[in-house]
Amino acid sequence: MTDRSTQSIVVNAGPEAIMDVIADFAGYPRWALAVKKAEVIISGAGDRAERVRFTVDAGLIKDVYILDYVWSDDGLTVAWELVEGQLQKAQHGSYVLEPLVSTAAGSATKVTYSLAVDLAIPMIAMIKRRAEKVIMDTALKELKRRVESLA
Repeated sequence: MTDRSTQSIVVNAGPEAIMDVIADFAGYPRWALAVKKAEVIISGAGDRAERVRFTVDAGLIKDVYILDYVWSDDGLTVAWELVEGQLQKAQHGSYVLEPLVSTAAGSATKVTYSLAVDLAIPMIAMIKRRAEKVIMDTALKELKRRVESLA
């Protein structure tokens, strides 16, 4: 059974600006350091992809995998599921956005990232949990930095 990890961060921007960055897969290599390429395979409604192929290189971990995305109508949630991967047997993830403040001075949104990954190779549970924490922490900080740099 795959354990789910969850982390949150507050981003100084509104949900729409955050979701626009999440949905801009072609831009990932500019701000998500491990992502070397992200290619939309199936486009969805508006600017929201349904299927994306990722090429990642995080030092010891290199992988190519395909994810299917489901975007909520309210623009506050996106979830994904692994379709195909080299190192992964399963991946379930989501971003949930919770608007906190919207004033003349600006907006703030709590971003909660949940991720569950099942690898095709055996890994000690403690090492896997530590790797998930680092991946999630890095992803949230990189997302925050990218969104706030565009604001």
